[in-house]
Amino acid sequence: MSPMGCLIGRAIARGAGLLLVSMTLVCLAIENPPALAGETAQQADSQLVAYDMRVAGDEVRTRIVIEFERKPTFSYHLLGAPHRLVVDLPQTLFGFDDSMTQARGLLSDIRFGLMAPGRSRMVFSAIGPIKAEMAEVIENGPGGGYRLVFDLVATSERDFAAQMRSQEWEAFEPADDDPVPVPSAVGDKPFTVVVDPGHGGIDAGARGQKGLDEKVITLLMAETLKAALKKYPDIHVVLTRSDDRFVSLGERVRIARQHEADLLISLHADSIRLRRIRGATVYTLSDKASDQMAQQLAARENRSDLIAGLSLEEEPDAVADILVDLTRRETQMFSIGMARAVIDSFDGSIRLINNPIRSAGFRVLRARDVPSVLVEMGYLSNVEDEKLLRDAQWREKAADLLASAIDAFRRKTRIVED
Repeated sequence: MSPMGCLIGRAIARGAGLLLVSMTLVCLAIENPPALAGETAQQADSQLVAYDMRVAGDEVRTRIVIEFERKPTFSYHLLGAPHRLVVDLPQTLFGFDDSMTQARGLLSDIRFGLMAPGRSRMVFSAIGPIKAEMAEVIENGPGGGYRLVFDLVATSERDFAAQMRSQEWEAFEPADDDPVPVPSAVGDKPFTVVVDPGHGGIDAGARGQKGLDEKVITLLMAETLKAALKKYPDIHVVLTRSDDRFVSLGERVRIARQHEADLLISLHADSIRLRRIRGATVYTLSDKASDQMAQQLAARENRSDLIAGLSLEEEPDAVADILVDLTRRETQMFSIGMARAVIDSFDGSIRLINNPIRSAGFRVLRARDVPSVLVEMGYLSNVEDEKLLRDAQWREKAADLLASAIDAFRRKTRIVED
């Protein structure tokens, strides 16, 4: 069955209730890349399945209806700046197509995905302060599944703030289930590289003109880079995520520091307004952006936690902290050295944009004692770049060149330390 056949099948099956569930599982396996689809069939029996969603209403009152094949447990809370309704669910397979997730009425954006093993989340961003007059699960009838219904109404900022103060909810805490062993403190520590596939889970990142999600390509590229680095026995590799889950920006930095990383390399494939721009770029951390494009990109990447329904009020602006701390100039010097190593390796083999080394206030690069770079492998807003990013052979070529740059950086820093 083709992806188009999936969409047609969904449209036909929607009126048949739970007949859509099996159609959804087949479509998920077809539409997801091999790296993400393998677990779909294995988890189908244990995971909750949300197979339909409808949003209707206007800027005063909006109803959200989410259809499940079995009764879901759920909790929800509100977050401000921007106004959001955050719905937490058990681990869920979302069988929605784009037409189901178009925001309307009081809603300005809809996101959903995996937050951690066993836990999924939906985030509904609103155009202003809202209140949930109804939030309950209703049985459709014998054998007909269940629907989760939210009735949202516009309210005042005062009322929204009062709801925020009165609600009780457990803030999301990343599970401490890192399967990668931390090197022993006894003996020589191997040169450790933390490879960070950008985005994941509820945060899909950018989307290409042909439908490729950034979170998918960054994971595929991270796995390819990890394989390429196996050629260098003196390099130990840690991934910040190895599947389609959400990892907060702070958690990515924490993983790098936990493993005493010698280098953090964050992989991305963003989208920009000027679709003709294409090629690779390497970014380092700076309190002042090198240019407007870098500033806009950092602003988008730094919104990852907001997209996932996290409250940034709990976390200080550590980007400013690192930049004030002048004792960390050495870390920044090494980061710039790594950026140059990547560009030198790519030059002549991987297309680069003009002025390929740039800087801005990226939160994921803020580890005080870990040299860190963010590599934009290309731009999904450009059709040619998206085509290359889909090509496994191109990814292997890019990964080999990145691995060579990492090894060159390792050898140079070892000489400096000695």
